[in-house]
Amino acid sequence: QVQLVESGGGLVQAGGSLRLSCAASGRTFSIYTMGWFRQAPGKEREFVAVINWSGGNTNYADSVKGRFTISGDNAKNTVYLQMNSLKPEDTAVYCCAARWGSTVVAGTRSNEYHYWGQGTQVTVSS
Repeated sequence: QVQLVESGGGLVQAGGSLRLSCAASGRTFSIYTMGWFRQAPGKEREFVAVINWSGGNTNYADSVKGRFTISGDNAKNTVYLQMNSLKPEDTAVYCCAARWGSTVVAGTRSNEYHYWGQGTQVTVSS
């Protein structure tokens, strides 16, 4: 089993920045892909960003490209999401997810992941 705990959410004004963290524990040696998703009230969960541990490859949703950066620290089993130039439409609960196994996947769909954190609230005021 793998446990994921997010932190770093909060209230910020439009144009501001936040950095989210997701700490993994348990059988972390089996994790090769980690992603961030978000869900706003009344909306479906949507992909935000993904990182592949083995090659460091990353991918982003079009809505956050150029503003968000995903990174990871293998030694700490932690993945980060640096969010800059935040907009009110970025308001959502942000969850990190982890996938076990070395099979390369796009990592943009919820059903590609095996473990999920509880989420952290990000609120951007206008």
